[in-house]
Amino acid sequence: MHIHILGICGTFMGGIAAIARQAGHRVTGCDANVYPPMSTQLEAQGIELIEGFSPDQLLQFETMPDLFVIGNVVSRGNPLMEAILNQGLPYTSGPQWLGEQVLFKRHVLAVAGTHGKTTTSAMLAWILEFNNYKPGYLIGGVPLNFTVSARLGESKYFVIEADEYDTAFFDKRSKFVHYRPRTALLNNLEFDHADIFADLAAIETQFHHLVRTVPGAGLVVVNGEEPALERVIARGVWAPVEKFGQDKHNAWSLISQAADGFTVLQEGKEVATVTWAPDSGVMGRHNQLNALAAIASANHIGIAPVDAARALAEFKNVKRRLETIGVVNGVTLYDDFAHHPTAIITTVDGLRRRVGQSRILAVLEPRSNTMKLGVMKAQLPNSLEAADKIFAYGASAGKDSLGWDLDEVLAPLNAKSHNRAEAFDDLSTLVKAVANEAKPGDHILVMSNGGFGGVHQKILTAIQEKAK
Repeated sequence: MHIHILGICGTFMGGIAAIARQAGHRVTGCDANVYPPMSTQLEAQGIELIEGFSPDQLLQFETMPDLFVIGNVVSRGNPLMEAILNQGLPYTSGPQWLGEQVLFKRHVLAVAGTHGKTTTSAMLAWILEFNNYKPGYLIGGVPLNFTVSARLGESKYFVIEADEYDTAFFDKRSKFVHYRPRTALLNNLEFDHADIFADLAAIETQFHHLVRTVPGAGLVVVNGEEPALERVIARGVWAPVEKFGQDKHNAWSLISQAADGFTVLQEGKEVATVTWAPDSGVMGRHNQLNALAAIASANHIGIAPVDAARALAEFKNVKRRLETIGVVNGVTLYDDFAHHPTAIITTVDGLRRRVGQSRILAVLEPRSNTMKLGVMKAQLPNSLEAADKIFAYGASAGKDSLGWDLDEVLAPLNAKSHNRAEAFDDLSTLVKAVANEAKPGDHILVMSNGGFGGVHQKILTAIQEKAK
């Protein structure tokens, strides 16, 4: 079958392309911006890429593709989509294609939640891989224990990052309702995606739709200390439930150990100890809970906690999760995907645990749709409290511009300490300010869910130039 994918260069759709190619299909695709690293990854797998969404690309094929798979970046008015509709060509969404063509015959382990989906999915996939389960997986990032973000796998097991964002312009259900997991992991739940959800209750409804798809012979692993998830489960559940959390009243709990490792408790009894590798890039209580949830989920398919712990001792985090980008003049710069106040808190806290009293310079771009709408702006000052200096960027014009005053929002931080937080609408000025402030021994934490204009290397270069 020839599949043509619209929006192929996103992490999720690129993963679907790779899986379809591994399944033996001819795969082509297009996107508005075709560039490395996703373009090179796809082309290396024999996937032909076309720049843009011109309907003229339909004329390039000797025979018309058998199916068009539509990413949720595509909306009505897209010229290629309009041509597909006008010509009555067959199309489906990425999640629906994956569910019907790949996942329907697999034991799916789905990882859902507002935070930690990518890291927890990577942990779970690695636990299965380490224990020779040879899983398929699709993860919304690049797990460093693997060479690619998605693969078909060689067994009946498939680990998937289960996103609550909508499926496509013609299917407004959350992506994860297409996956029909036998093991569903509900990590946490807060309000997010303000561009498509009216409130937290609307997201809870989608999570309950996911719970409704889990068979009676399956398992729901749920954070027992999240009120929103308690409400989801209270609406009805038809499979066994195992709760995890810090408190021993949960079926799975933990005791923190030195060097950020932890002891795993199952029904109050110690069953394993996780010790992170020194170069794992994993830190913080939130990652302990991510790992605990992965251990509980792996246990459902027969991997004992002690064997899961052995795997996690060799786990390496996902790219853009407190990833060290470089060290210049004694200053270390990290990159992190944090874009929600809760994620910012846990990221800064995780780094603080690692560096102790050393200075943390936080460089933030509030770029997600939810942040740009200003829904979470009141929570920003508190989320950055553990950083010593804050440099925030908000474009003054264009599609990435903020609809609110960044200076005004950061004011509470400056009320406590003069000039602790600064707002910038010019990237070059921000880079210069960070480089001028940085001293040997400092740690610069860059947080954004986008490319941030290549600010990481620009800061490192500016520090290097300053040191000459």
